[in-house]
Amino acid sequence: MGDLAKIFKAYDVRGVVPDELDEPTAEAVGAAFVEVTGAESIVVAHDMRESSVPLAEAFVRGARSRGADVVHAGLGSTDLLYYASGSLGLPGVMFTASHNPARYNGMKMCRAGAVPIGGDTGLIDIRDRAAELVGVPAAPGGSVIEKDLLQGYADHLRTLVDLSRIRPLKVVVDAGNGMGGHTVPAVFEGLPIELTPLYFELDGNFPNHEANPIEPQNLVDLQRAVVAGEADLGLAFDGDADRCWVIDEQGRSVSPSAVTALVATRELAKHPGSTIIHNLITSSAVPEIVREQGGVPVRTRVGHSFIKAEMARTGAVFGGEHSAHYYFRDFWFADSGMLAALHVLAALGEQERPLSEVVEVYSRYHASGEINSAVADQGDALRRVREAFAARGEFDELDGLTVTGPGWWFNLRASNTEPLLRLNAEAADESTMRAIRDEVLAIVGRVSE
Repeated sequence: MGDLAKIFKAYDVRGVVPDELDEPTAEAVGAAFVEVTGAESIVVAHDMRESSVPLAEAFVRGARSRGADVVHAGLGSTDLLYYASGSLGLPGVMFTASHNPARYNGMKMCRAGAVPIGGDTGLIDIRDRAAELVGVPAAPGGSVIEKDLLQGYADHLRTLVDLSRIRPLKVVVDAGNGMGGHTVPAVFEGLPIELTPLYFELDGNFPNHEANPIEPQNLVDLQRAVVAGEADLGLAFDGDADRCWVIDEQGRSVSPSAVTALVATRELAKHPGSTIIHNLITSSAVPEIVREQGGVPVRTRVGHSFIKAEMARTGAVFGGEHSAHYYFRDFWFADSGMLAALHVLAALGEQERPLSEVVEVYSRYHASGEINSAVADQGDALRRVREAFAARGEFDELDGLTVTGPGWWFNLRASNTEPLLRLNAEAADESTMRAIRDEVLAIVGRVSE
């Protein structure tokens, strides 16, 4: 039996297979999922990990034992599962551990219409009921229908972005042996794109590099290929292909804040005056540009549950995070890295300038990127940082500690799962950013020694 208390996180289920997550556990979770959601039908998809098929099949057995019919979509990305849940009007479950190593797997769950299920919206109820159902024989009840949704997913995404006017583009895509290798060819089909694929072979052992584009070392192959092939841009997807990282024609990373501002500008052109969501560690350029474009910026805590909840509350047309998650009202308020990539392709392809020039207008400040420090006593570290900056800026504790001074800001917040403090700093010039960054790190470092 798996360890339910350990694998049920704040927003999803994730653990080592089979020590923490095994087939009997998945079967019990399937039965509990149907009971808690009250679903008569559900949709299930999975990624390319070796453990995903047996775990998904066990989950389906559990769901059927409670009388639910199952639409089995087979291989898919997480945003394909959201498309399935939204278009079919069914609760859904995606089997994936995203960018985690091969020995991990997990489940991302949603209600009909891709409404997320988290700790305070049913996930704990599913965990508790699953604990009661482990080992209970699963008698088949509902039916299973296998349905290939890949083409419908690709067609739907292309209805949300006008790609009719783009010029021919050379694009390198690094799928990291993840689900982008399955979805990119379908989405790009028929577009004037010369595609250079890197690591499109589906392999849950990730033989080339981790499928986590937020880590710079995982972008090196893509950056080299873009420059060597004189490509117009590069795209990197994570394991379940719901996040997308962008590389310009010079092999340089385009910050997710710049992508957020770019997509926000395009969405505001279609929906004037709309609300745009951004988390508190995206660049200050994002709310500035949103206001300049006539939109209403709304700042949230870090985390997709906060973004999605705020989008639903405000009716926001778009939301972006520093982690390269991008959320769209027209995609059931769910996130889709592929849809963000199509916006970038459209913005680049509708004119003749290189991508570096296109995104320059959205990159106004110098940022540190996220820096993690191992700290035994996080509270004491935060207290010392507060004391050091007490008379130098405005304090905000929406999520950790944000201090804003003249021409700079930083956020220092604790990890929810590890003894880490995460620092993000930004300033109008690089020397100020480095000075603020190094001062905070020195204080944190003194505490952790």
